[in-house]
Amino acid sequence: MTPKGRFAPSPTGRMHLGNVFSALLSWLSAKSKGGKWLLRIEDIDPQRSRQQYANLLMDDLQWLGLQWDGEPVYQSQRSHIYEEHFERLRAQGLTYPCYCSRADLLATQAPHGNDARTVYSGTCRSLPSQPDRPAATRLMAPNQTIAFTDGHYGQHSVSLAQQVGDFIIRRKDGAWAYQLAVVVDDALMGITEVVRGRDLLLSSPQQMYVAQLLGYTPPQFIHLPLLLNTDGQRLSKRDRSLDMATLRQRHTASDIMGHLAHLAGLQPSPTPITAHELIPLFSWNRVPLNDIRHPTCTTHTASPPAP
Repeated sequence: MTPKGRFAPSPTGRMHLGNVFSALLSWLSAKSKGGKWLLRIEDIDPQRSRQQYANLLMDDLQWLGLQWDGEPVYQSQRSHIYEEHFERLRAQGLTYPCYCSRADLLATQAPHGNDARTVYSGTCRSLPSQPDRPAATRLMAPNQTIAFTDGHYGQHSVSLAQQVGDFIIRRKDGAWAYQLAVVVDDALMGITEVVRGRDLLLSSPQQMYVAQLLGYTPPQFIHLPLLLNTDGQRLSKRDRSLDMATLRQRHTASDIMGHLAHLAGLQPSPTPITAHELIPLFSWNRVPLNDIRHPTCTTHTASPPAP
């Protein structure tokens, strides 16, 4: 089987250096195995997604030398596929409507563990259905432990009931939730490995459980350290000094690839280099486990301008 990786950005703003870091390591991981690298535009949030941003991120990837294989896949065009899989889960009696508001959730949930995550208390699990009332749909988390080996961080074991809780697979506004759409897409696209930031590590057991219920084999998960700003916060689209619009004005593609390769431990200095030249240098053993603080970025409060 040909290895297949993917990059799955949400078109809600211009890519920043953290997004590019994830894209580069995902691309290198697939290409170093002689595999393919697919692009999926995760635009299922109609309120925030913009085609303008999708066009910009594709142009940025090509400018950086990170060319994808085949045609991009748009989640917004796949609602009928998610609907079919949603009905398969509902037919198993594993879903229920959730009427809780965001305020309700904040009032009833307590942080779990050391990462401030919360576990849903199951408030609506035993409530009778109220067809005329808007509701999200949750998938019941069983008293089951899922063990998996992350391709970079090693062994993990997660109790779905205690560490995750019942989770949403369709939002109250009808939009498909990430945890359903991503499992369906990865399976149908033949994805064999998923490379993404370690902040999504706890999503892996949820997605493995959904794949199990739908009869799919989950991909290998490989998580990578996050790029942080000088305040120790994860880079976001608010960090305008490191978004692609600014970076392209100040640097060449080889400059950016060389800088990221240095941060990833692939070369001893930030010497300019192309993405293709990095393929023989790539090894997960060289990539650090700890998050990486970027020395030239501070927090910005301004949001990207509306398209």
